Amino acid sequence: MDSFFTLSKLGWLLTAPSNLLVFGLVVGVLLRVADVRRPAFALVALATLGIVVFGFSPAANFLVSPLEERFPPYVDDGRPVDGIILLGGAEMPAVALARGMPAINDAGERMIAFAMLARTHPQARLVFSGGSADLEPGAGPEADAVRLALRDLGVDLARVTFERRARNTAENAAFTRALVEPAPGARWLLVTSAFHMPRAVGCFRAVGFPVTAYPVDYRTVSPKALDGPFLRVAQGLDLTDFAAKEWLGLLAYYLTGRIPVLFPAPQPAAG
Repeated sequence: MDSFFTLSKLGWLLTAPSNLLVFGLVVGVLLRVADVRRPAFALVALATLGIVVFGFSPAANFLVSPLEERFPPYVDDGRPVDGIILLGGAEMPAVALARGMPAINDAGERMIAFAMLARTHPQARLVFSGGSADLEPGAGPEADAVRLALRDLGVDLARVTFERRARNTAENAAFTRALVEPAPGARWLLVTSAFHMPRAVGCFRAVGFPVTAYPVDYRTVSPKALDGPFLRVAQGLDLTDFAAKEWLGLLAYYLTGRIPVLFPAPQPAAG
């Protein structure tokens, strides 16, 4: 198994902010039981403060917003579209394959946008990229699960090329490029969540596959409306985890050469 993939999965388990805060509380309680009072008090106090700050305050909005605003919303300029790529991550494969029906998570806008674009550009090639991101072998690929949702959304599955091996964004880019062999100058749209777009575009650029960003699944209202608190701790912590995963992912991908720059941005138009 690829060591980078394994380390990234295990590393995220340990570094996800919500997990770290829980770990801090547990260790603090254990230290208190062992009568190690000062470290116990410090850990419990820091973990509690972190849960309150990142759970209720708008801190997560300010972490996510720069990621979401990096690539502007797509504007149709009338130029032909040769292909449309949808990255996995909007489905729950285990549930979908077990029950034989679509199971969509809160990134479902990706599939809605893909279906709309498929209708708008009937001559474009359609590609879905997504294998299994589970550490355990034998898990069903996302591609098998997404067929169910795309069928119900009215997408002609005969038009769709399914890339079934990719386990992360770098593999999405590499395997998709090898599969479709894009012609020089062809225009391909890339559909994924707005907060994930910088890393995704960077990966495609790294393998020599220029794409046009089609960001969806925004988690913030706008850059001018970031200061609203969360009413449930789970909401704030969940968004904090999304932001942390992307920022850490950008750093890890840059340090390992999987993206060419630390924070990919739109490229100036030619001419």
